[in-house]
Amino acid sequence: MPRTAYTPSLPGLSTTDALDTVINWGLGADSTAYLARMLTDPDAHGIDLKRTAVLYMATGSEWPETRLLVEEFMLLLREHGVRFVQLSRSGHLKADGITVLDDSRHPETLFARGPWTLWDELESVGTVPQQAGTRKCSLRAKGDVGDRWIAPTMGGRPFRQVMGFNANEEGRRFTDIIASKIPGRMGVYPLIDWGWDRQQCEDYLWKRFGVHWPKSYCTFCCFPVSMGALPAHLERMRSHPDIAGEVLRLEYTAMSLNPKAKLYGKRTLLEFFDPSQPRDRACLKAFEHELDMPWALYHVRRLFLLSASGERRPVMRSTERVALGRARQLGQRLISVSERHGIEVKHDPVYGRARSWVRRRRETWPMAEELFTTAPARVINKQDENFEPAWDALISGSAAQLPLT
Repeated sequence: MPRTAYTPSLPGLSTTDALDTVINWGLGADSTAYLARMLTDPDAHGIDLKRTAVLYMATGSEWPETRLLVEEFMLLLREHGVRFVQLSRSGHLKADGITVLDDSRHPETLFARGPWTLWDELESVGTVPQQAGTRKCSLRAKGDVGDRWIAPTMGGRPFRQVMGFNANEEGRRFTDIIASKIPGRMGVYPLIDWGWDRQQCEDYLWKRFGVHWPKSYCTFCCFPVSMGALPAHLERMRSHPDIAGEVLRLEYTAMSLNPKAKLYGKRTLLEFFDPSQPRDRACLKAFEHELDMPWALYHVRRLFLLSASGERRPVMRSTERVALGRARQLGQRLISVSERHGIEVKHDPVYGRARSWVRRRRETWPMAEELFTTAPARVINKQDENFEPAWDALISGSAAQLPLT
């Protein structure tokens, strides 16, 4: 049952055992190294395990090797009786609340996903993570979820929240301090205080457990390029061609609705795979298999408007599913109707997409964009509030039409 509030109710939990410390565990090398070292001597690190909870927020798209390592590492949490709380979002809307997937001092399973994931959100609206600005996807799936458990659990009492930022992430500590809004919270950043960077964390885990602990991030993350981790990321993809196929479909669908929606800003994931290479070819085959599903014909409109003061407002979008069918069938229909009305249409003969532009965006705001496109039928009908009045006001009732008959 989705829950927006949660009160500690573990057997034997008394008021004297009320939490005073929360440790965020992102499953990666940094926060894992802190946990492993802290558990060698909790008292020396100022941690009372009876009054501590480790929080994990499930995004739903963690890499398989990370999940396997984490479940093995959870043995250590069980040995020390560490309270491990696993959370996720309950639905697309904030009002849907959060779900407590597990809350135990003897955890046995890592819940990789909850009722609603980042993948569900991106796929349903036909987009990819945005590189510009703050990491909104992480804030929605992790930060906000954790805060919505912590606030009612702590009830305003002073507490420490341990964040696993490494020594090269001083900027994240500053941002975290500024962004903190929970009453009584004090952020703690031990890895920065120790001077441990990513390499030192990895070295510690290797020495302690004899394993290389990979970076934890979603399979469809847009940041490997900016993090300088693209070669390692692509190797991960090649090791899991089924995952590569799914992510390629996510990107292809998003680019069907918006050609600018490339996963890595100016570059697509697809362009990194060479069909002449066997491992790359396996990824592309998986992609083709992913596309073998029902498709839809979509009517997409966008508005690029200015505020009263002349500043750019967030882009507004309307996405409407016009018809369902197979890729080839819908593509031929769109091509035929578009050519009959003298409207430009482009067809991708390799993977099947057809796209027809009714109205192209201009170079200056305000402006409108309108197109029909075929894509895998995973995108829902969605229209931003007040879209139609704003569209009519800009277009003045003279929008070009493409009757799909």
